[in-house]
Amino acid sequence: MSERNGGLVQIRTPTYRRPEALERCLRSLQAQTWANWVCNVYDDDPDASGEAVCAKLADSRIIYTHNKPQNFASKNIDQCFSSENPNDADYFCVVEDDNAILETFCEDNIRLLRKTGVEILLRNQVVEYKSGTPQARLGESGILDDLFREGVYSAEKFRMVLMIGIGVSNGGLFWTRSAKSKLEIRYSCTATLQEYMRTFSICEPIYVAMAPLAVWAENAEQTTRNAELRSGYIRRELDLKKAVRTLQRVAWNHAADSDRRAFMSDPAFAAPETARAKGVAKALPWHGYGANLQARERMELTLRGLMIGMAGRTTDDFKDFIASRVQGDGRGTASRR
Repeated sequence: MSERNGGLVQIRTPTYRRPEALERCLRSLQAQTWANWVCNVYDDDPDASGEAVCAKLADSRIIYTHNKPQNFASKNIDQCFSSENPNDADYFCVVEDDNAILETFCEDNIRLLRKTGVEILLRNQVVEYKSGTPQARLGESGILDDLFREGVYSAEKFRMVLMIGIGVSNGGLFWTRSAKSKLEIRYSCTATLQEYMRTFSICEPIYVAMAPLAVWAENAEQTTRNAELRSGYIRRELDLKKAVRTLQRVAWNHAADSDRRAFMSDPAFAAPETARAKGVAKALPWHGYGANLQARERMELTLRGLMIGMAGRTTDDFKDFIASRVQGDGRGTASRR
């Protein structure tokens, strides 16, 4: 495959006080079979701990930026999805400092995009358990295994995955300069909610590639993703769940009638029917899709949904975000599968 004809990959890496992880991440870029890439590293550490790592690697393709002022986690990650293209790149992806990509990540993604003619792809990631510790090990499963099956999804059908799980993982997205989806959220929220919102932001056909060619780090005890948040845990969780439920309901309402009717058994999704029923029951407690659940479980899901609806909060900015992603066609923003 030629790297000269439309082949520059723009990689963006947000980092914060994990120099060892950052070095591993950047070395995984250097090991790519597709050598035509450039990486912008955005260091959010006031002490600039990532600068020495970039200097050590001495690779002209790695461009270091020290954030001033500090962006904190969600904003630092979000800026990596900017549509700006100062390097005139053809392809884009984000590799967070604690993650990594396998050798053929860029090459295989480009091959699939060219073969299918779509402009955006979601790649499966293998889980690294206890990442950042001496006990770190790669698992045998990918984070998308219980959500998707290989293939092209319309935007409406893809967004229905919100009824089952988070959908998009930042490190799995790979897109071209012609992609229409607005992946930069520009909304003050947790980095976790950002990924749900990024799933909701897909507005064009997307290819889901199930071979795991990237590494997703399981390191919840180490992460500083939400360090900038000052609200309490219960408040954050209620607001997160209210926002997610809102996204679920809009995604469901904008899906094709045929996709809604087939959702419980649609082979495009990998989740078992009970998981789908639970998801719909929580988001739409009076819909009736929880009929095959036990009465007690159905009641618990309904009560949980009501509590989230009453106690959770969303903002006018969040409503504006939703409006900005679904405007234009009355039901959804992309062709149906």
